[in-house]
Amino acid sequence: MLFGKKKSVAGLDVGSSSVKVVELDGKINNLSLVSLGFENLPDDTVVDGQIMELNAVSEVIQNVCSDHKINANQVVTGVSGHSVIIKNIVLPAMSRDELEESIDWHAEEHIPYDLSDVSLDYHITAEDDEATSVMIAACKKERLDNIKQAIQLSGKAPVVIDVDTFALQNCYEVNYQPDPSQVVTLLNIGASTMNVNIVQGTQSLFTRDITVGGSQFTDILQKSLGYSFEQAEAVKRGVAEAMEDVEEKSIEPLMNNVTDMVAMEIQKTFDFYRATAEDDDLAVDKILISGGGSKLVGLSEDLASKLEVPVEVLDPFRQIKVDTRKFDPDYLSEIMPEMAVAVGLAIRGVEAK
Repeated sequence: MLFGKKKSVAGLDVGSSSVKVVELDGKINNLSLVSLGFENLPDDTVVDGQIMELNAVSEVIQNVCSDHKINANQVVTGVSGHSVIIKNIVLPAMSRDELEESIDWHAEEHIPYDLSDVSLDYHITAEDDEATSVMIAACKKERLDNIKQAIQLSGKAPVVIDVDTFALQNCYEVNYQPDPSQVVTLLNIGASTMNVNIVQGTQSLFTRDITVGGSQFTDILQKSLGYSFEQAEAVKRGVAEAMEDVEEKSIEPLMNNVTDMVAMEIQKTFDFYRATAEDDDLAVDKILISGGGSKLVGLSEDLASKLEVPVEVLDPFRQIKVDTRKFDPDYLSEIMPEMAVAVGLAIRGVEAK
């Protein structure tokens, strides 16, 4: 296939409430959107990142790909949650071969699982004559097998399994060309998990996955006010028709309770980061939020007020060419916050071609 077309590789984000797929084409600094799809998953098919119903998830992957004409047979997907461990460690200066030989021994000190039960990868983030800084990423093999199985059942082939927080960083770097001195928190609020990645320029300083997400807002409206899931979702997002018969006085304190919890977890993450940061002056300049949970009405303003840091919604298509004749701008705007991780995975797909 010397003169044939390169195989396309799509980004596939299997969340706890939905499946998102993005296909990109071009070079990293000149990307175009080829196709994208979004479809909700049945309840409880994915719990705490673990796929409980393989057939149901693979069917949704099949549907979203056929309905949105996603032709790529290969995909890059991601993992997050408790099964994923990311650590930044500093080692004595050593050659690449010495690091390769000793990485398992160093990892044993920082990974709380038996190394035979995990897949391990590492990346050198900085090195000089005195030290080598390394980021280690490990994920339980059973978790990787779980996501691979669901994808293979759908007829697709997983070529890369990334970490969601790094996919989010890929999306940010391509779309925002970050200032090397600026410290930005990337916050992806999914249905049941928040991925946090604090980055300076293009270097990840601190990551954390938190088991709090948009579903907490929905749950509290269902339990406290007796709403159905659909009604609670619509009210949470401020859909005009859903808000007609609703008293804001009864909703506001409930939503504030969950927003307080989200803000507290982010503040806790900032405290952890400061405790481990080598430079005390590296304060967070800005937060960029994404994920379905970020669509909550007024959340950006509430978090900015509680955390005293500017908060903006991340635009995953900011530097990506989008043909508005092919993609409805209103639909794209509606699903945009959910697509950040899928776009980041699709960028890995372009690199993997």
